[in-house]
Amino acid sequence: MTYLLAPFVEGTVTVQDGRRIGFAEFGDPHGRAILWMHGTPGARRQIPQAARLAAAEMGIRLIGVDRPGVGHSTPHLYPAIATIADDIEELVDRLGIGEFGMLGLSGGGPYVLACAAAMPDRMRVAGVLGGVAPAVGPDAADGGVVALAATFAPVLSALRVPLSWLLASFFWSTRPVAVPAILLYARFSPEGDRKVFARPEMRAMFLDDLLTGGRPGLRAPVFDVVLFGRHWGFDLDDVQVPVHWWHGDADHIVPMAHGRHVVGRLPEAHFYTRHGESHLGTLGAAEDILGTLLEAWDRRAAQRVSRPRRQGP
Repeated sequence: MTYLLAPFVEGTVTVQDGRRIGFAEFGDPHGRAILWMHGTPGARRQIPQAARLAAAEMGIRLIGVDRPGVGHSTPHLYPAIATIADDIEELVDRLGIGEFGMLGLSGGGPYVLACAAAMPDRMRVAGVLGGVAPAVGPDAADGGVVALAATFAPVLSALRVPLSWLLASFFWSTRPVAVPAILLYARFSPEGDRKVFARPEMRAMFLDDLLTGGRPGLRAPVFDVVLFGRHWGFDLDDVQVPVHWWHGDADHIVPMAHGRHVVGRLPEAHFYTRHGESHLGTLGAAEDILGTLLEAWDRRAAQRVSRPRRQGP
């Protein structure tokens, strides 16, 4: 049996309109806060064991966040991805956090960029792992699976409730065979993802996350796809926080070209190619990725200290 490091605290905060946002904390409760935005689908516990252990060693307060419609978070469709920044600001306020960083996997990437655009005075660094690119507007990337969301956005929006229930029903019907189902999915995945699923602690993490996060329903993945097909509510050049982007060159879901496209439009961004890795491969490099984010945070702090103050008249 594979054991996962449990969160040291798990709960909810109440945000505007009385909605709840679920979270789970790992690592050092007194460390620098980095919020982890799960992929699509996913929930607050979609954090690899290596990241949980590294957070404790590096002095990181690593916080997984449920997006609306999964886990402990109240179902809610944002008008645009940018709107999540209001909820995240309330979350960090309620948790007593001043400065923070963010890291997002796949579908969590756009939400990280949204918060970076909205809170440059509080966010110190942003990280994205195989993130989704805009599908509409001047920043849109060409092609890819996610681009289909723009084509079918009106239909998906109108049918989001029945689609959510259908997804939840399918998920609950497969719970008794969850382990064989994951193994079957891994068998037909690209080599990079097969290596991820070959690790027992990774399989355990995905199972634990889906079984706990999917308990009240699975509306969040449908909400994500609807929002991917709309304008995000901000432009990429609005992001004034340093962004570090990792992408596998064998990614079969989000083409690496989409990652390069986004990075090329961000004011300050760094791109890291993960050779031979597909969509989930970056999860296996969690310790190095967290280390890179801390180093970037330190550099930005040093730049603020060394920046000369303006002299008065």
